[in-house]
Amino acid sequence: MLGAAVDFYTIFNGVSSPNYFFMRYAWVSYCLTILLLSLLFALLFVFANPTIVATYQKLSSPLPSFLNIMQNSQASTLDVWLPDVSNVKTSTVKKPVIESKAAVIYDLSTKETLSAKNATQKLPMASLTKIMTATIAQENKKENDKYVVSKSALVGEDSMGATEGEILSQEELLYGLILNSGNDAAEVFASNYPGGREKFIIAMNNKAKALGLTDTVFSNPSGLQGDGVQYTTARDLLAITEYALSHFPLFNKVVQTTEYHLAQTATHKAYDLYNETNLLTTYPGVKGVKTGYTPEAGLCLVTYLEYKNHKIIGVLLNSDNRRLEMKELLDYSLKTQGITPPAHQ
Repeated sequence: MLGAAVDFYTIFNGVSSPNYFFMRYAWVSYCLTILLLSLLFALLFVFANPTIVATYQKLSSPLPSFLNIMQNSQASTLDVWLPDVSNVKTSTVKKPVIESKAAVIYDLSTKETLSAKNATQKLPMASLTKIMTATIAQENKKENDKYVVSKSALVGEDSMGATEGEILSQEELLYGLILNSGNDAAEVFASNYPGGREKFIIAMNNKAKALGLTDTVFSNPSGLQGDGVQYTTARDLLAITEYALSHFPLFNKVVQTTEYHLAQTATHKAYDLYNETNLLTTYPGVKGVKTGYTPEAGLCLVTYLEYKNHKIIGVLLNSDNRRLEMKELLDYSLKTQGITPPAHQ
């Protein structure tokens, strides 16, 4: 009616009413007000109706809880990769005899499992835990990049030698975590995490779930026994290592470093750090990654090899001779693909 009246005035007078634009604006405002009030009454009706509310509360996400970002913050970096360790490539090459309780060797380039033994058996993993520790630390870097060493972080025999009150950067701590297998570096990362050590360990376990790993449990950031149940499998460690290598350039840089020297600064002393990873300097193409040992876990090792356009990850759990067995597995993995292994010690 209002719009018709305005148009009638314009037709018979040849000019727009002086209140034309004001009246048009008032009409639009009136319509928007009615619309908003209608929406408000609809919402009030929905939330005041017990039947509708009960139905809403029963609704759930089609995703399992560990993949739901509302229940697992680590799902924000969802990247599920589960290698099929049951489907092992056949070969006429003689397989080495592996005494380790569990082992797997996988070629990322050809996407093939080349050898596997008890690859899904749950076993303690000792300091191989620190691969996940490094993952959580890198995905949650402090804005000021200052990590304070507390007294509670100075635990375990293996350490980078941190001193209470020192302040180090994330990169400096990563070298101490990997090269010296520093339990103190692991605890510093955990204690500086938002919410503290307990929240850090929760993040470790949630990350494992977000990666689709159902056979891995962490009870601390270092891998030391005594803090509760902790275990993983050779397959799960393969997936964790692949994730770390494919997402973090700094991790790649650190794990293949043989020694690293930190100069003294205003916040920490000088450090001389040396890599303990077997084969890093004796098997051409090996690029790290990590050793581990506790009496319960035995000798453990994860190795990454780049050779002749092949990228290979090997995992050993509870070995009596991890160095020899890993060399034999690497040789075998190359021979099965028609590649002559490099001369090594």
